[in-house]
This record gives sequence, structure tokens and C-alpha cells, in this order.
Amino acid sequence: MLVAASFMLGEPFVGVNRLPHALTADGGVEHTVVVLLRAPRMVLAAFAGAMLGVAGLLLQESLRNPLAVPEMLGVSSGASAAVAGCVAWGVSLPGAPLVPALLGAAVGGAFTMLAIRGVTDRAAVLLVGAAVSAGLHAVMLTALSLSDSRDQGVLVRYLLGSLTGTTWETVATVVPGLLIGLPLAVLMIPSLGVLRLGDDTAAALGASPVRARATTLAVGCVLTAVVVGPCGPVAWIGFLAPQLSRWLRPQGTHRSWLLWSAVLGALLVVTADLLARTLLHPIELPVGGLTAVVAICAGSLLLLRRKVSVVVR
Repeated sequence: MLVAASFMLGEPFVGVNRLPHALTADGGVEHTVVVLLRAPRMVLAAFAGAMLGVAGLLLQESLRNPLAVPEMLGVSSGASAAVAGCVAWGVSLPGAPLVPALLGAAVGGAFTMLAIRGVTDRAAVLLVGAAVSAGLHAVMLTALSLSDSRDQGVLVRYLLGSLTGTTWETVATVVPGLLIGLPLAVLMIPSLGVLRLGDDTAAALGASPVRARATTLAVGCVLTAVVVGPCGPVAWIGFLAPQLSRWLRPQGTHRSWLLWSAVLGALLVVTADLLARTLLHPIELPVGGLTAVVAICAGSLLLLRRKVSVVVR
């Protein structure tokens, strides 16, 4: 039903009786709108949500903190700052914007990991990550202020998260990262199980928690950067999707949580993008702003409910 709504709603509206013809007929306005505009946008939204959901779960489980999300660890901010800097200063890199986003995510994540070395308190880890994110956000704003006035509008929409202008070529740039990142995330499941035991227990069993955490963070960086490159920071999906997966499967394993985080992340972004382009039509809302508001409110309620249930028990 969500797929059909994504194809039908908008300007022009394509009725359910016209939808099969619009999908199969070659040519015509409805065919162009559905197949060349709405379909790639919906597919990219699904891919982006799945990767962000998985990235969020990896970060939360590796650091054993439900607030350890790309937005709080410098990963998303680093990717956004790198892309904005390239646009503002006219730096042309091969594979843009994916390559700059990957480099920026790696730098942001590396800064955070170096800064939290030796830090054991979970609140302190988040504070350090927030400080790194704030610094990279300042770089991003500086790049925005120095950019050409013609680029500023595009950059603002991009930095708020947007799927406007998505084509099948855009989707093709994300597919390699999806095919590489998701299998790597599955391979990280044993490492998540080791890290869940605690660093001391993991070390006693002969595992290296530092290496496992660094590898898991690297996979999370790749998944986040692949999304930020074409879509901008679609915020806080990496926070809400894992929370929902644990709420739906409280006794689940990392494998089931990974699957549900991907599925729920995809559903959340597809729904958010549909609302963003139809809610105030003809004004299109930024997808990242919409997901941030919904995810923070819903995720906070889930965390509060979990704490209350623990206290009651």
C-alpha cells in the first residue's frame, strides 16, 4: 500500500486504475512521473532507510549506548561537511558526492574514536561525540556561508536531507555501497555479541574489543556515508529504527534486530519522503527535518517506556 501511495500521490495524481498503464506504457506524462521520478525516489528512500537503520544498530550495540547514532558521533556531520566543502570551494573529486562523503565520515568517526580512547563513562562518550559533531557542523556552516549565492539554496536543502531530483542514476551510485555495506554488517554480528559482554570479559575470552569496535564503527561509517552522499543527512533514522526493532523483538538476537532495523528504517524514510512532498504541496518539506522531529519524539518515548518498565520490574 505504501508503494502504491508513493506512485500515486503528488502532482499529477495517478489513479489506481491508471497505475498499471503508467508503469507499463512507454511514454506519456504519467509514465514519466511514475517510472522516472517517483519510482527511483522511493527506491532510494528505502535503500537509505535500510542502511541508516543498520548503521544505527551497529553504533549503538558496539558502544552499548542507545544514543550512539551517526549524528552524535561525527559520522554524519563529517560526511556533510566534506560534501559542502567540496561544493563551496569548487573541489572536484572523482566519484562525487559519494567519495567526499566517505572521506568525511571516516575523518569524523576517527576523530571521535581517538577522542574517546580510555573513556569508559557512556555519558562522556556521547559528550565527546557531540563536541566532534559540533566542530564539524561549524565547518559545514562556514562552507555554506562562503559558497556562491546560487549554490546556497541547493546546499541548504541538501544539508537538511532531501531526495529531490533523484533519478535511476542516483540510485545506481548507492547500490555498490548497499551490496558491500549490508553483508559487512552481517559479518559484524559476532563482534556485537562479544562487545555486549563488556570489554573486560571480551578481553578475557581472547577477543580484542578495541579492534571489534573500530571495525564495527568503520562499517557504520560506510553505510552512513553512502546515504549522506546523494541524500544529505536524513537525520535520526539510525536512532529510531533500532529502538523500534528492540521494542518489537525484546528477546531478539542481533541478527533479528539487524533485519528489523533495515526493514523499519526503509519504511520510515519512504513514509517520511511521501509526507514531505505531499503534506504541504506544492511546498516540499526537507526529509531530514521531518525524520529528526518524528524520530527524536518517538525514540525518546520508547527509551522512557523501557526505563519505566525496568524500574517496575
